[in-house]
This record gives sequence, structure tokens and C-alpha cells, in this order.
Amino acid sequence: MENYYLGVDVGSVSTNLVLIDDENNILCKKYLRTQGKPIEILKEGLKELKEEIGDVNILGAGSTGSGRYLADLIIGADIVKNEITSHAISSLNFIPDVQTIIEIGGQDSKIIIIRDGIVVDFAMNTVCAAGTGSFLDRQAYRLGIPIEDFGRMALKSNNPVRIAGRCAVFAESDMIHKQQLGHNQEDIVWGLCQALVRNYLNNVGKGKDIKGPVMFQGGVAANMGIKRAFESQLGLEVFIPEYFDVMGAVGVAMLARNEVKKKKFSNFKGLEIADVDYKVRGIECNGCANACEIVEICGDNKILARYGDKCGKWSNIKNENTKLA
Repeated sequence: MENYYLGVDVGSVSTNLVLIDDENNILCKKYLRTQGKPIEILKEGLKELKEEIGDVNILGAGSTGSGRYLADLIIGADIVKNEITSHAISSLNFIPDVQTIIEIGGQDSKIIIIRDGIVVDFAMNTVCAAGTGSFLDRQAYRLGIPIEDFGRMALKSNNPVRIAGRCAVFAESDMIHKQQLGHNQEDIVWGLCQALVRNYLNNVGKGKDIKGPVMFQGGVAANMGIKRAFESQLGLEVFIPEYFDVMGAVGVAMLARNEVKKKKFSNFKGLEIADVDYKVRGIECNGCANACEIVEICGDNKILARYGDKCGKWSNIKNENTKLA
């Protein structure tokens, strides 16, 4: 039976799962909307994997993304890594000499600068929506255009309009003004793509030494209008990998494989964990003036983890041996 390794990327917008083999071939992938329910969606993804692949040998697992520690508690990860490392590892596998990684998701974006296979600089933006996918989603909705058609429509433009992209609120009002002036949708859509790219380069990419090869990943990489806008602004070809939407999960799966082979065992709990009934509750600690809000995760009638405290009073307990009252 062939061996596989699981990569899990839990983010604010999407939860991604992939299975890779020893040659980095991807057996299957899952891209699910997190919807503010990371545990439920992670369980759903694991259940779908189980139904799709049947009985395969999963030797290890890794977790990344903003919810990586939560995912670790659920799946029993062999390695937990931040998004920067995970995206860099997977990108280097697809383009060994990649020097710049552009990643734009639903609610955040990042840039990673690589030289000679090593991350030398990076930046993340989690504040302004004008440089993220949610900005495009909102404008597509206002224009009555399916987001899937957004990029193709942008490429039809012959006379793009300039839309203020420094702020999502200003961009939206400027777009409405351009509509009122009678500009056609293709030109407005192309202007929005250019506005997002300008915002990204002026904020996330500000001061960065952007050199080719440039790789574009994240959910927004599906938008050909944004790809063309980046190429126009940078004067460089922009490459989009086949699995652009799950690159973080691919990278941490690769890291998990290396970790398991090094330590000769795995913490992975198996796909059966999809059937465990997990419960989450909040606890307000009044032990001191910090008044920490503790998150408690339970499963199989046991407290699996508690976190959110500043002093360690709650998170340092031996969770795996603690029975629920």
C-alpha cells in the first residue's frame, strides 16, 4: 500500500486539506469555506477525504494557517508551521529558483521574498480589505457579476478606468461614480483589478525587492485579470501553480513527511477523528486583573486543550488525562 502524508491549512476564509505521496504527487485536495466554524469544517474535510480515498496509509500530518494550533489538537500533527514557511516550501518544489511569492486570500495577503532557496523577507496585510479577495467578491456582487467571470471580463477591457484603490470604502464609492458616468462593466472591472494590485504593491509589497520568477497563489490567483494586472505593474511574467489554492497545505504536508521520517513515528490520530464529537466552550477566568477568556476543547468526554490565558494557569494542565466532570 502506498504511503501518504496529510497537510491541513486552517485559515479565516478557507480550510484546505491535501494528501501527497513520497514524490509530492497530490492524491486529492479539499478546499472548504471555514465559515467561522474551523472544527466543524475540518471534520467535514476529513470525512470527505475518508469517503473519497477509502483505506490508504497516512503516515503523518502537519498543520499550518492561522488555526494551525487548533488543527494540531484535532488531528495530532507531527509538525506545526506558519504560513510563510509552508508556502515557501511548496513554491520551491514547483519552481526551484522562485524569488518572489505573491499570496492573496479572502481576507489577508502576503509577500515572501526568497533568495537562493531561503526566505529573506516577508510581509503580511490583515488590515485593509482593498488588497484581498473579499474586496473583489463585494464589488462583483455590487456589479451583479459572478466572481468566476470577473477575471475574464477584465481581459476584455479596451479602455480601463482608474479607480482609487488605497481604501476599500473609497474604491467602492469611486466605482459607483464611474458607473454613474456611464463606463462599461469591462472597463470598471479591469480598473478594480488594477486598483487591488496597486493597493497590494503599495502596502504589502512596499519596499520589497520583487524579482522574477514570481509565483502567484491563494484563491485570488484564479482571477486572470489580477494576474494580468500584476504582470503589467511589475513588468514580469507571473506563474500560477496547478494547486495555487492549497499551497500552504501542500508545503506543510511535505514538512510532515520529512519530520515523520526523521523521528520514525507519528502523532496523527487517523481519519476516524472525523467521527469524534468535539465541543468548544468559553471560560472567563477571574483569577487576576487580566480576566482572560479561555477556550476549552473537549472530545471523547475528555478536555483536549485549554488556551487563551496569559499566565499558563489553564493551558498548562495535563489536558489529555483530564476527564470531564
